[in-house]
Amino acid sequence: MDIAQKINVFVQLGDSINKFSEEQKRALGQMIKLKNEWFTRENLDLTLQGLQQYLNRENLEKWLGKYPSLFAKEAATPKKVGIVMAGNIPAVGFHDLLSVVMSGHILHAKLSSKDQVLMQELIRMLIEIAPELKEQIVITEKLKGIEALIATGSDNSARYFEAYFGHLPHIIRKNRSSVAVLDGKETEAELGLLSNDIFQYFGLGCRNVSKLFVPQEYKFDPFFEAIHPWGETLLMHSKYCNNYEYYRALFLMKKMFVLDNNFLILAEYDSMDSPVGVMFFERYTDEAELKQKLAQHQDKIQVVVSKPGLVHNSVGFGNAQTPHLWDYADGVDTMAFLTRL
Repeated sequence: MDIAQKINVFVQLGDSINKFSEEQKRALGQMIKLKNEWFTRENLDLTLQGLQQYLNRENLEKWLGKYPSLFAKEAATPKKVGIVMAGNIPAVGFHDLLSVVMSGHILHAKLSSKDQVLMQELIRMLIEIAPELKEQIVITEKLKGIEALIATGSDNSARYFEAYFGHLPHIIRKNRSSVAVLDGKETEAELGLLSNDIFQYFGLGCRNVSKLFVPQEYKFDPFFEAIHPWGETLLMHSKYCNNYEYYRALFLMKKMFVLDNNFLILAEYDSMDSPVGVMFFERYTDEAELKQKLAQHQDKIQVVVSKPGLVHNSVGFGNAQTPHLWDYADGVDTMAFLTRL
């Protein structure tokens, strides 16, 4: 298949997702939640909306147009590319699958046990649309005979990947999280959008905001008022509640000063990656100190969220979970890596 044919296939996949009936989404959502309680119907809907945005013809052509070699008549020799997929949010490994298929290489996918149902269904739909892709997409439990690797996991698993696959061309992604920078002049609407960046997917994604940088004299009352609508949804989810209650008890035992609105704990802490139910924050005195703090943690930051113009290369409030196809994880161009193999 040439690149134009592949674009057509993925556009058809997007159209098929768009045509899911409520009954189909309900049945799929129930199967997914049986395997992973974090993957609620609301989170499935968010994921399907994001996939439709990915699989828009204009977006696909704009993305792939950056790589002229993909359109060459003489195709490169396909390599076996192993993909170790994460499972923190639904279909988080789909972009890697899309990239490998579009690049013409052979995908050997090790699916996360936490996200098998949706990924398997998307692959089934793809092969139904284009049966020839069956030879290009292999689901496996063990990566054997691969010639390159793209792996996403924790800092600990990254050491394992380096030890076993470091001799191959590779992209190995480690722990990252996202931050928001506030200046105290945000509107209620902006803080409401920020609450989506924090709580969508229960905060489990690397693009979820898990830390706030705020001015020295910042008052959190407007922030708590803006996030209040999320309380009912979060408190209805037992795993979120258990996390929140555990950390509230832990902070009480340690006699640490925290701010608490009965579904989110705010703790002043220099770490970047806060647990579910907790939001860390740091104060800054001026722009120079803020830049220093962000630079200090740049290898751990996936996205910076702020109002326009406040921080260079930040994304606007409410946009953390809606990346474009060309917004690569960890800032590493996956497609450039694949086209060089």
